[in-house]
Amino acid sequence: MSVYGPVVKIHPVVLASISDSYERRNEGASRVIGTLLGTIDKHSIEVTNCFSVPHNESEDEVAVDMEFAKNMYELHKRVSPTEVIIGWYATGFDITEHSVLIHEYYSREATNPIHLTVDTALQSGKMNIRAYVSAQMGVPGRTVGVMFTPLSVKYIYYDTERIGVDLLQRTRAAPSRTKGLTSDLSQVGGAASRVQDMLTTVLAYIEDVLPVADRSFVIDLFQSGKVTADNSVGRFLTDLVNKVPTISAEDFENMLNSNINDLLMVTYLSNLTQAQIALNEKLVLL
Repeated sequence: MSVYGPVVKIHPVVLASISDSYERRNEGASRVIGTLLGTIDKHSIEVTNCFSVPHNESEDEVAVDMEFAKNMYELHKRVSPTEVIIGWYATGFDITEHSVLIHEYYSREATNPIHLTVDTALQSGKMNIRAYVSAQMGVPGRTVGVMFTPLSVKYIYYDTERIGVDLLQRTRAAPSRTKGLTSDLSQVGGAASRVQDMLTTVLAYIEDVLPVADRSFVIDLFQSGKVTADNSVGRFLTDLVNKVPTISAEDFENMLNSNINDLLMVTYLSNLTQAQIALNEKLVLL
């Protein structure tokens, strides 16, 4: 539970990368650590990427390959210049004494970095994910300690990440725990079904809000009906209706057919190019 501070928003690709690095850890290693990348605004910290950092850890000391971490960050900046170092992660359920030393290094790389713990061993029966920020405590001029304060954690995703998340969810019900990728047509059909379900929910809400005599007037959302109207929902529905472009059915059909023809032409040219390359390779071998 958060005491104070920004909200930490984590993308699924970050959790997948941490789990993968834990599964590929060196023999005998109890945990893995790595750098968190993302963006920071006034009220939230968005974790969009990460990479693991080699380290050796024992009861007495910890050694982290700082040069590797710097080189990896430089490479990441070439691909995603907007992503900056926002903290570090470690697998495990608890914060250890060595975490303070590692956190001190990241404090030099980022302002007030966060520390993310991921319980990949499922010690509590599930993958607990917690985020912390450090604060110094003690008497000035004497021994000063570090206290890790928890932050709120939320899970968000881009539309492209949603496909992978939905696929992983379907593997839970499969006996073999595996699931193949669906075709493009199946994905379009699934998306259309979800849109239809959402429209059904909206229509059911409108039917419950509007009295029988006023159901022909969608604009009159605030009359008393079975359910008390919510002003915020009414505003959202108004914005939704206004965003729908005004276009005739004939123009829409022509536009759709034109786009389909363009797609089929690109597909045909792609297949033709592949066939020509394959034929050229066989002629070279003669």
